[in-house]
This record gives sequence, structure tokens and C-alpha cells, in this order.
Amino acid sequence: MATFKEMLKASMKSKDTEEWLDVYFTRPIGLVFTLLWKRLGVHPTVITILGMILGAAAGWMFWHSELEYNIWGVVLMMLSNFCDSTDGQLARLTGKKTLVGRVLDGFSADVTFFCVYFALSMRMMTELIPGTDVTWGPWIWVMAFMAGIMSHSPQCLLSDYYRQIHLFFLKGKEGSELDKSEEQWRIFREQPKKALFFRAFYYNYAKYCATQERRTKNFQLMMAEATNRYGAPLNLPAALKEEFLAGSRPLMKYTNLLTFNMRAIALYIACLIDLPWLYLLFEIVVMNIMYIYMHHEHENLCHKMVQRIVACSEAKATKENENKEESDENKESEDCHNTDIKED
Repeated sequence: MATFKEMLKASMKSKDTEEWLDVYFTRPIGLVFTLLWKRLGVHPTVITILGMILGAAAGWMFWHSELEYNIWGVVLMMLSNFCDSTDGQLARLTGKKTLVGRVLDGFSADVTFFCVYFALSMRMMTELIPGTDVTWGPWIWVMAFMAGIMSHSPQCLLSDYYRQIHLFFLKGKEGSELDKSEEQWRIFREQPKKALFFRAFYYNYAKYCATQERRTKNFQLMMAEATNRYGAPLNLPAALKEEFLAGSRPLMKYTNLLTFNMRAIALYIACLIDLPWLYLLFEIVVMNIMYIYMHHEHENLCHKMVQRIVACSEAKATKENENKEESDENKESEDCHNTDIKED
């Protein structure tokens, strides 16, 4: 029977893509819940829905300015995050990983933070803007839109993509959830017209994948060059794959910081000290600085890898041509030698 430590390791995606807070806090607690749900025969999707409900309830708590409500908001948000961790761990341990489950997991996080942004906006509408005698009014909705739609959403979108890219080159297709929009559009078109749920599901997922691809121009060039010169990205020489992973690995901490833990801590502090606008400002300024840096560095890495792939491929072709020419010369020399023998 596997030990708790062995099961914990098996329930994680990879050491490279896990944040220290998750490794030593969220994942171990999540695994305790995972083993309980597994014994009760609960499906991962049920846990995802439970996490969504808890997250929405946390948002409602943050609507209020009283300290006790905000403490409950923190507790419910943490429980929602444990569910978010548990559903993935349970899916990996039981082999119940599905695309629908993965997308629903992301949708659950979106619902949670939508409720948070809505609640914070309602809470602050009648509060005074710091240093003035003017209430936030509709301007807080503008700030929430900038924090949620213009900042939070693209940050999570690319963070998820970069993690899947890293896992793809680290563990192969089976260990990653890296999907192409072209393939998802094909699946969408194959769905019967009466299958409204699946048509809507694949339509939105294809658009999600397409958005990720549009924002990663150099990575798409890298994948195309790898396919053109080696037949498929995973056919790259081991040295090139390791070179990419070495450049990608330092960026994984940013993919983690830009998902839940850092923004949750900022949210907790801002709400507990009754300055919730600080969270929105943190999202717009600090999180976006990290996002821009992460995006810039990853695109630079992919640009360099395109050059390395071309150089290695051409060097290989040159060496093969030299070996062929040397082989042809040896063959020609041998033929001449055989001719001389016959003439003698």
C-alpha cells in the first residue's frame, strides 16, 4: 500500500509547477480530503461544484464591512481553494481526469472571483474615496472591471497555458493538458446540432485555446519550426527540450503567483483591514507587472529556441551531407580499386 508521501507526490502535477505554499500546505490538506472523498465514492466534479458554491458564499461575506463577516469570507475562500486542489488530486489518483472536469474547474474559479469583484464593488459604492469627501459610486465598477476582466482574466489564461507547455515538454502529451484550438474547433464541428451542451462547451473551449495562441506568437513559431524540422515538437533532441525547460522553469513561480495564492492573500488582508480597494489596486498594478514580465520572458525564450532549433537542424543536415559525401567518396574509391584489380 502506498504511503501518504507517495500518494501526495502522485497527486501533484510536477515539482516544477507546484508552489511551495501548495506543496507544504494546500496539497497535503487537500490529499486528506481527497482520501475521504475517494472512500465515499464522490466524483471530482461534485467537489468542483462544492468549491464553486463555497467561493460564491465567500464573495457574499466580503460584501459586508464587519470584521466577523470578512473572517468567514477568508475561511470559506480557503475551503473553496481546498476543493479546487482536491478535485484535481482526486482525478489524478483515480484516473478520472476529463476535459469537461478541467474546464469546469477553471469555470469554478471564474465564478468565485466574479462574486468577489461584484461583492467588493457593491460594498464600496457608498464608501468615500480615500482623501476625499466623494463616494466611489460607479467608478468602483470601472476599477473592478480593470482588475477582473482586463487584469485577472488574462493573467490566469496565460499562467495556465505556460504551465501546460512546461508539462508538455517535461512529461509528454499524457502528462499535460496542452490543447490546440484547431483540434477543438474540429471536435466542435463534429458535435450533433442537438447536443447543445457539448457544442457550447467545445465552442467556448476552442475560443479559449485560440486566445492563448494569439497571445503567444513566438511559442507558436517555435512549435511550427519544431514540427517542420523534426516532425513533431516532442521529437526535438533531448538537449533542446532540456534547454527549453531550463529557461521555462524559473517562470513557473510567476504562473503560480498569478493564479490563486498571492491574490487571495492580498484579498484577505485588504478586506480584514477594511480597505478592499487596495486589493483591486494590487491586482491592477503589482499583478500586471509580474504578468508583463512573465509574458516578455517566455516570448524571448521561445524566440531564442526558434533560432536554436534552426541552428541544430541545419548542423545535423550539414553533418549528414558530409557523412554522405565521405561515404560516396569511399564507395567511388572502392569502385576504382575494384576496376584496377579487374584490369590487372
